[in-house]
Amino acid sequence: MEHNWNQAPQTIGKPNFENLLAILRKEKPERPTIFEFFLNDRLHKRLAPFSDIEAEKPFATQRQVMWAYHNAGYDHANILIPDFRFPSNRIHGTATISINEGGIIKDWQSFELYDWPDPDLVDYSILDALATELPDGMKLIPYGPNGVLENVIELVGYETLCYMIADDPELVSEIFEKVGSILVRYYQIVSTHPSVGACISNDDWGFKTQTLLSPRQMRTYLFPWHKKIIEVVHQAGKPVILHSCGHFERILDDLSDLGIDGRHSYEDTILPVEQAYELHRNRFAIIGGLDVDFLCRSTPEEVYTRAKAMLTKTAVFGGYALGSGNSIPDYVPDENFFAMIHAALESR
Repeated sequence: MEHNWNQAPQTIGKPNFENLLAILRKEKPERPTIFEFFLNDRLHKRLAPFSDIEAEKPFATQRQVMWAYHNAGYDHANILIPDFRFPSNRIHGTATISINEGGIIKDWQSFELYDWPDPDLVDYSILDALATELPDGMKLIPYGPNGVLENVIELVGYETLCYMIADDPELVSEIFEKVGSILVRYYQIVSTHPSVGACISNDDWGFKTQTLLSPRQMRTYLFPWHKKIIEVVHQAGKPVILHSCGHFERILDDLSDLGIDGRHSYEDTILPVEQAYELHRNRFAIIGGLDVDFLCRSTPEEVYTRAKAMLTKTAVFGGYALGSGNSIPDYVPDENFFAMIHAALESR
């Protein structure tokens, strides 16, 4: 009988966040487990259709995301706290933006005049609101309004930052310290909430050939702040998933030293997830990994076959959650997304 791949999951079982926790300890979960950073609005509406009345309720968008994750068989739902961000001149919402665009901090004067956000003044009531209807066994996973390096680049501009590192390293240190300390405090606050099961530290560090900064520069300016983020989340008793795109061969030891529990974001052109698992599963959990281009261009049968093979490959030692290499944007066919998660859900 031919499988109808363009069909939302019919049997998802009960959520149990303990499975993802076991994976982040590099252990075997009780059953195949799925993880995703983002879905997309089309899937949110398809998996969790809201009535007009529901759509008018507080935090309707975030509630729909939570139920979409649940109805797709996830043990978690990712959440971004509304209205917490670093104000910038960059125009968001376009398909592609330059990392040189929109820099507003160019010197000491503009640094001093910048209106820095205060994480202690942010409204975190969304966590309480979602907790009231969070399905038993599920947990929320907060992520940041971009990461330390991403926000520095957004505020300064990449090219300007490169010149500034040479011309005024003291100012660079101050900018990283300001951005980093704000994000540390943000994660310190969200990680203590009872509905939170883990945190995602999301910060893209490079492209497919190398990192945006040299390893030495990253050790000087960037890694100390990621280490502090990880430390405060660990102090709350929660694990940390690093979501970071890029070619990381030269900083793998640094990733281990930071103390991350799992790493998310993989590309076949850099290192296929199958190889990443063989090479790095003893360093940290391998999260997701099915290349987004592969998910876009392949047939549902090909997606299912690769996903099933990955689950079989990782069944002995554990430390793996099935998912995409990055996220599920709206140009990934629904049937390919459903084929991927079906490989894990069919055993429930």
